Amino acid sequence: MKQKLISTLFILSIIPSLSAFAQGTSFTVDSRTTFFIVTGFTLIIAILVLAVSIVVLQLLRTFVRQQAEKLAAERGEELVEEESAWSKMWAKLNDFRPMEEERELVLDHNYDGIRELDNHLPPWWKWLFYVTIIFGVVYLAAYHVFDTLPLQEEEYISQMEEADAANAARLANLPESNIDENNVTLVEDAALLAKGQQIFNLNCAQCHKESGGGGIGPNLTDDYWLHGGSISDIYKTIKVGVPEKGMISWEPLLSPEQMQNVSSYIITLKGTNPPGAKDPQGELYVPEEVTPEPAEESATDSTAVATL
Repeated sequence: MKQKLISTLFILSIIPSLSAFAQGTSFTVDSRTTFFIVTGFTLIIAILVLAVSIVVLQLLRTFVRQQAEKLAAERGEELVEEESAWSKMWAKLNDFRPMEEERELVLDHNYDGIRELDNHLPPWWKWLFYVTIIFGVVYLAAYHVFDTLPLQEEEYISQMEEADAANAARLANLPESNIDENNVTLVEDAALLAKGQQIFNLNCAQCHKESGGGGIGPNLTDDYWLHGGSISDIYKTIKVGVPEKGMISWEPLLSPEQMQNVSSYIITLKGTNPPGAKDPQGELYVPEEVTPEPAEESATDSTAVATL
């Protein structure tokens, strides 16, 4: 008991050190990961507090019992402990029989001196078994006999039809836009880039991190791209997705303007070099240089005509 208490107190004592270490170390995690980390630590601390409480209660109970035994010995009496309500309930749930009745439970046969007691199954086990039988009968009647509830395939088809209808209604309410991967342009307006960043943090940071350094998905801050690094290529990747690698098509969820904004924001991440970024993947992308068209020599021609 003392060893358990000492171990628990030791674990509690090192938690502040771990917290200080975590604060002093630079980690780059997104908000979703932070939520799970905080939830995990909270659960661990709650379990530790519960364990310490149980140990303390056991120590108090032992101390009280020892005091009662001491007082009973001083009076020359035998200490008779009352059975707790939990012990009574546990014995009833398991249908325990007293040790004095063990001879009545011994069966006649034995195996190499090993004898068997004719104990009944615990009542809670039998109740659970009865509940599963009732559940099975109700499930069979509801899903396969009377067709009251839809099967998994029917439910899937129904939900897909509802999703298609909702998507059609959403697209019908959107303003008409002719933006696609063939004519998408790089957005430089700060307000539109901020909207693109908001979309990125909400939908893309889970795989690419909020910094764009890459997690499950590739690094978006270097010069290497798996599917092209131009504004047109990025827009098309977002629009079509990469199903074989787990990236869905965002066309049903984002408008063309939103995809243009988030594509432009991704381009602004180039060269930021966030800490903990993934190694480059794909091929080196070199932007094509736009060569200015030669000026028309209309003035020269007109001068020549005038001279003639």
